[in-house]
Amino acid sequence: MAPGGSGGGSARCSKSEADSGFLGLRPTSVDPALRRRRRGPRNKKRGWRRLAQEPLGLEVDQFLEDVRLQERTSGGLVSEAPDEKLFFVDTGSKKKELNKKRTKSQKRSLLLKKPLRVDLVLENTSKVPAPKDVLAHQIPNAKKLKRKEQLWEKLAKQGELPREVRRAQARLLSPPATKVKPGPQDTIERPFYDLWAEDNPLERPLAGQDTFFLEQTKKKGVKRPPHLHNKPSQVPAVEVTPAGASYNPSFEDHQTLLLAAHEVELQRQKDAEKLERRLALPASEKPATQESAFQEMCQGLLEESDGEGEPGEGQDKGPDAGGEQAEGAEASPTPVRLAAVEKKTEQQRRREKTARKMRVQQAEVRAARLRHQELFRLRGIKAQVARRLAELARRREQRRMRYQAPDIDVQLSSELSDSLRTLKPEGNILRDRFKSFQKRNMIEPRERAKFKRKYKVKLVEKRAFREIQ
Repeated sequence: MAPGGSGGGSARCSKSEADSGFLGLRPTSVDPALRRRRRGPRNKKRGWRRLAQEPLGLEVDQFLEDVRLQERTSGGLVSEAPDEKLFFVDTGSKKKELNKKRTKSQKRSLLLKKPLRVDLVLENTSKVPAPKDVLAHQIPNAKKLKRKEQLWEKLAKQGELPREVRRAQARLLSPPATKVKPGPQDTIERPFYDLWAEDNPLERPLAGQDTFFLEQTKKKGVKRPPHLHNKPSQVPAVEVTPAGASYNPSFEDHQTLLLAAHEVELQRQKDAEKLERRLALPASEKPATQESAFQEMCQGLLEESDGEGEPGEGQDKGPDAGGEQAEGAEASPTPVRLAAVEKKTEQQRRREKTARKMRVQQAEVRAARLRHQELFRLRGIKAQVARRLAELARRREQRRMRYQAPDIDVQLSSELSDSLRTLKPEGNILRDRFKSFQKRNMIEPRERAKFKRKYKVKLVEKRAFREIQ
């Protein structure tokens, strides 16, 4: 077993050494030159790969790559190029003197004839043909178009022409009239008319026809309702700011604006005080404390028994008290046993059934009489419903949020600046437009939606901060 194993390992080592091109140091190593050459099929792809890796295949590949490079760069093999393309002849100073003797016009003409260096660089000098674009030579529906051309050639011999040709000939014989664009003078001369009037020129061709038919066929415009002409409010869209709000107002204008802002603040303070007075407790009542709230919650939970008294009361009374309690217990009456209920007779049951039927009939007659009488109370019922609806409308009006005028943008006398560069900006254009929409009844007054966090914010103190403390 040992020799066989060693023989297998030496065979693998000799193979790797033979592939590397060096002679191994083992006694079983074989010279790569004397190693038997492997034979294999050369008409298969693996045979091509094996030949490409051999020295002869590598030389062939390098030669072909060099040939392709010369064809791409210089337009052919350098060995086959003529001498005029590879070398130039130096004629000496005679040609330079001829160039000096030429005039500027001659030099300019020569420069115009000579191609630019940029064009020479971009010129394709390769002899390798560009790959043919097959899609550029393909025509969609080529067979169909070819059959169509053959058909029209056959019809042309018979004297028939295609439809496009006939239309073109008809247009040449009777050309369409050119439309003249109206000039500015024509626009001025054209009379003006009311688009929404009944006798406007657009509706004259539709006069006398069925109105429903014209509306269904969209030939007649929809009549505008009169309320579209009414504005929701007479307040102007853009209100002029008071003169005291300018960056350099006069003393009187600024004091007038300050007085208006002061009155607004006074009214706001009065409203707050009025609300506090209404929410305040009466003078006779005391505010609830923690102890009083606890006693109120415990009210009725603790019941005191009638026989329970002071701790020393039972001992002070002595034995006489015990005797009196015993006598009172003996004197208390014993509960009387209820007499057994006698069984009703058949006659009594029949009378009770008849009485129940009579009561039901009397209730139905009374309900029918009341329903009949309610017919004469329709006027009162309508008035009651109207009062209820008016009350609900009044409550709805009270619940609805009313328009609140924005704060007056004003600066104090100490805040006024003497230049635009140091002017403090006041107000907000977006808020001003929003309040203007509310004031003109274009949108309803509303409150800003309150943000409510769904989760609790977790505050974590970092370790570095704790170390500093």
